[in-house]
Amino acid sequence: MKNGIFLGTDDEDKKHHLLLPLANRHGLIAGATGTGKTVTLQILCEGFSKAGVPVFAADVKGDLSGVSQAGSVDHKLHDKLLQRAMKIGLSEYDYEAMPTTFWDLYGKNGHPVRTTISEMGPTLLSRLMGLNETQEGILTIAFELADDEGMLLLDMKDLRALLNFISDNKAEISREYGNVTSQSVAAIQRQLLKLERAGAEEFFAEPALELEDLMRVDENGRGVVNILAADELINSPDLYSTFLLWLLSELFEELPEVGNPDKPKMIFFFDEAHLLFDGAPKALIDKIEQVARLIRSKGVGIYFVTQNPADIPDSVLGQLGNRIQHALRAYTPKEQKSIRAAASSFRENPAFDTEEVITDLGVGEALVSTLDLKGVPSVVGRTMIRPPASRLGPATDPERKAIIAASPLKDKYTEMVDRESAYEHLEQKAEKREKAEREAEEKEAKEEAAEQKRKEREKRSSSSSRSRSRTRGRKKDSLIVRELKREGRLMLRRAGRNALRGLLGGMMRR
Repeated sequence: MKNGIFLGTDDEDKKHHLLLPLANRHGLIAGATGTGKTVTLQILCEGFSKAGVPVFAADVKGDLSGVSQAGSVDHKLHDKLLQRAMKIGLSEYDYEAMPTTFWDLYGKNGHPVRTTISEMGPTLLSRLMGLNETQEGILTIAFELADDEGMLLLDMKDLRALLNFISDNKAEISREYGNVTSQSVAAIQRQLLKLERAGAEEFFAEPALELEDLMRVDENGRGVVNILAADELINSPDLYSTFLLWLLSELFEELPEVGNPDKPKMIFFFDEAHLLFDGAPKALIDKIEQVARLIRSKGVGIYFVTQNPADIPDSVLGQLGNRIQHALRAYTPKEQKSIRAAASSFRENPAFDTEEVITDLGVGEALVSTLDLKGVPSVVGRTMIRPPASRLGPATDPERKAIIAASPLKDKYTEMVDRESAYEHLEQKAEKREKAEREAEEKEAKEEAAEQKRKEREKRSSSSSRSRSRTRGRKKDSLIVRELKREGRLMLRRAGRNALRGLLGGMMRR
């Protein structure tokens, strides 16, 4: 079928196709471990790529990377793959590699994937850090304050510096934005530390991922298959699920409305989908439901890959029109209930008992029901899934490195950029404040020194005046004494002369 992707042939020799005009109505790939979900994901990636539709998929186990390499007649399963192709009526079965770009949040097995704190936003960031309602409120205040002050929140150190500023100025900020407590800020800081240990410091940085780089088509008109290396990332499930949810949100916000296109603008595979919903608050599930409902008008199809359909809330599950159900196991009453629920979600086929067949499917078999041209789910068929054209198994490290080295995006994302943002802004603000405080202290010290000098001058001046007074007093005293002495000497001389004249006169009289 020209406008569809061939999935396989069922027991009634009916060929099942995923119609491209309805591929943006989302889908589900479910089944227990080892039942063939990864191969189904691989052939869908191939089909969309050949149709010129870019794909984004997380590679949790590493096996999906084989889509970048052509299959080989030397492969140990070549004969079985060829037999399967003949059995389902696939007359033209050739090996072929798909144009592939590798991505990695840690930058080890692909181009680094980065975004900024601002682009992530307080809601998703709170979910990532597991914050309570009060702490999320303070984080929202931090974002509001950054917007009001014109500060960019790009990386972890920006957010940490801003939280420190809020804690140091909590009284003033509380009056303007709402109550802020040091305890709640400290709790957020502790969660930031955990994020850093989980490798988030590499993720929150620049240059940030640009969506158009995920929506490329090669020179032959084939959509590029973007593979996120998630074998290490899956060990941090909160970071993994939050990143994929952020990417969906970005696609939803940035892409224009396209109505009902002939084929999707992009297909997004969400592997290990249960991680997105485990422990998620109702507000977040409502957000996911809204994105799933509205993003198809942007031409984006979301395909959830999980072990059990019960992992996905009914509000989201009801929007998944295209379904491929691999085998499920029923060892417990809960698992039996899940199988009944999965069977009831298909349009019944009178040829078999759907609930019974789900537990009886072999590896590479699946119950398939896709939307027809009227948007109605087709009757479910027990289908043998077609073999992949690309390699069944992972790409080798040298093959992966060669693809990364030849990528046109290599130079764009390799080097991290650290431009001026909130951290630098607050550092400059702190430096200005410290400088002003130093200048004020220096001015006060100079004024105190000048006052001290003035007092010392006054003291010296007063002392000098008293000294001059004493000197003048001493000089005056000296003049009087000299005068008295002079007068005394004169008196003595006169008395002596008088006495002498009296003595001489008496003698003369005698």
